[in-house]
Amino acid sequence: MLPTLRDGDVLLVRGGRGARPRARAGRLAVVRLSADRPIAVKRLAVRDDDGWWVERDNPAEGVDSWQLGYPVPDADVLAVALCRVWPPPFRLGGPGSAGRRVGE
Repeated sequence: MLPTLRDGDVLLVRGGRGARPRARAGRLAVVRLSADRPIAVKRLAVRDDDGWWVERDNPAEGVDSWQLGYPVPDADVLAVALCRVWPPPFRLGGPGSAGRRVGE
C-alpha cells in the first residue's frame, strides 16, 4: 500500500466479531479478495450491487478488483481502518518481538 502504508505500520480498525464496518468510498479496509488469497488492506473505490471494487495504492504491487475482474462482497469487507497508529506501540517482526512495547 505504498505510498500510504509501509511495512510495520499499525492500523486501528473497526470490524470483526459481528461488528459491521462503516464502509465508504476512499477508506482503507481489511478485505478478503478470495478464499485462496490472504487477507489484505485495500482502498474501497466503488460500491455496486455485488459489493466493493477495491484498489491498491501502489500500481506496481499487489492485486485489486480491477485485475481480478470482480468486486469484494460486503461480507468480505472485514474491517475499515480508522487511523494509522504512530509511532507504532509495538516492535513488529523478528524473534521474540511480539507484544513488546518499544523501549522494553
